[in-house]
Amino acid sequence: MSTARRPKASATTTRAVGTGYIDPDDPRFPTSDGKPMADSTTQFRWIVIIKEGLDALYADRDDVFVAGDLLWYVDRNDPRICTAPDVLVAFGRPRGDRRSYKQWFEETPPHVVFEVHSHTNTAKRMREKLDFYDRYGVEEYYYYDPETGRFQGWLRGEAGLSPITVANLDGWRSPRLDVVFESPLAKEALITEGLILRGPDGEAFKTFGEVVQDRKAAIRTAELEARRARRERRRANQQAQRADQAERDRDEALARADRLAAKLREFGLEEP
Repeated sequence: MSTARRPKASATTTRAVGTGYIDPDDPRFPTSDGKPMADSTTQFRWIVIIKEGLDALYADRDDVFVAGDLLWYVDRNDPRICTAPDVLVAFGRPRGDRRSYKQWFEETPPHVVFEVHSHTNTAKRMREKLDFYDRYGVEEYYYYDPETGRFQGWLRGEAGLSPITVANLDGWRSPRLDVVFESPLAKEALITEGLILRGPDGEAFKTFGEVVQDRKAAIRTAELEARRARRERRRANQQAQRADQAERDRDEALARADRLAAKLREFGLEEP
């Protein structure tokens, strides 16, 4: 963890609305490395699933920052020392918008990072990524290849980042995130469901489309339940109305009987 003091905000500082977070603008540190966020729809989909799932998981916490494809700068004097994890999570840092993640300003490296494989990820490039995360203090690093189902993880120990040796990481719970990973690799063969991430409540992370479909289904269910409740109320009202009518009919019948009895008495025809 860096012990450098935070620089004072300049006139070009931007503030994340509603969070109190200040992101200092420094033109020496570009906001883009000129590379695309993803090299395929598959990679992009998985980046979004992980990032948005973590955002939802920590939605009620203002001290967890989650970002996707954000440049992470390590050295305040050397903008060349940087990388852009597909997803990063920093605990103890406020939510809010950032141009980049400047470690000397944040006073901590990201605690957890994710990389999703694409066809441009060479073995050499992924070794460099692992070395970078190891050197600059990441606690947990996860790598997923959606095409092959390969899923790997590294956890920081006394010697730095070391591979997590749980078989296929199936059922592995992240110490930091409290997220359980269900690996797509069975013990002997590849299965097709893909990586599953579950929050502490057991709920799986979903795509935005799945969330929308769930919301629509919930709305349809609520509408059906509302219609059923209205039908029940109408039936109850009808039954109450029939009961009221039956009571009125009985009262009218009794009144007619009383009037008839009075007439009979008037003509001396009252039964003995």
